[in-house]
Amino acid sequence: MGEIELRNRKRIRRTNTQKVILNSIKVAGVLSVALLAPNALQALEKLGPMPKTRQKEYISSSATKLVKKGLVKFTGRNYELTKEGEKILELWDIQDYGLKKPKRWDKKWRMVIFDIPNRKRRERDKISEIFTQAGLYRLQESVWVYPYDCEDIIGLLKTELGIGRNVLYVIADEIENDKYLRAHYNLS
Repeated sequence: MGEIELRNRKRIRRTNTQKVILNSIKVAGVLSVALLAPNALQALEKLGPMPKTRQKEYISSSATKLVKKGLVKFTGRNYELTKEGEKILELWDIQDYGLKKPKRWDKKWRMVIFDIPNRKRRERDKISEIFTQAGLYRLQESVWVYPYDCEDIIGLLKTELGIGRNVLYVIADEIENDKYLRAHYNLS
């Protein structure tokens, strides 16, 4: 296996470990150091192979990094999720949500139009990043198009990022000169 593949696997494992820790703390509210390892170890078994002799070390290291990032607060004996940690966890959940493609296209275009003010630039950039990852096509600066139902994820984004008033979801029967869009999505 090449170096790039190994680095990628380590990065994915590290992110997944952090997700497990954040989710464990979220479920329990406050998690003591003694309880963190067993709960996280059980969840980590589902993530794939990890050396058994170093599992506690991985968890401890990840928890320390989460504290340094400000996502978790350590109070001497317990770990608590910070507001920033809650936001990151929710965004990870949204990114994992994914868009499902039906077998047949219903010949309708879904458009997402947003006008987010400069003071919420971070949210605007995050939305653009999520849309790109999800496969939406940027029609214009703040107009994105997708051929399948994506209302659920748009609703989640509106709620989680607090931008409900600034985002519109439109279902259009037709877009003028849509041959390039059909080609982009391999539609007939």
